[in-house]
Amino acid sequence: MADAPLVGIIMGSKSDLPAMEACTKQLEEFGVPYELTIASAHRAPERVHEWASSAADRGIKVIIAAAGKAAHLGGVVAAFTPLPIVGVPMKTSDLGGMDSLLSMVQMPSGVPVACVAIGGSKNAAIYATQILGATMPEYREKVVEFKRAMAEA
Repeated sequence: MADAPLVGIIMGSKSDLPAMEACTKQLEEFGVPYELTIASAHRAPERVHEWASSAADRGIKVIIAAAGKAAHLGGVVAAFTPLPIVGVPMKTSDLGGMDSLLSMVQMPSGVPVACVAIGGSKNAAIYATQILGATMPEYREKVVEFKRAMAEA
């Protein structure tokens, strides 16, 4: 994207890309610049560490972390950054995504990860934009307009 990214999206596998399309589409509709990377907390922990620990210095304000199969990507990212993390649990064939959900919402005290519904990538984008809107009026107005349009539909 042309502007410096404000939202960082990280997912554990390329297979998560289709489920995250609703997220990237919503961010684009809001005009929120983002960056996207694929790095597994278990298969590429050094890459996750480097990406997460440098996110704030790169201008990222919010991180969306998507993972499945009880992968602790959101928690690992949260351990390496002071930025807010929004977890997106991926639906899985084994347990329907409950493993993913529980690994995100059952974080230990001091390492919070906010969490949307299983497969709720669009809501992750909306929530990230709401976080930006707390200090950036242009994004708050995008959310106000979005909610107004929903109410009028």
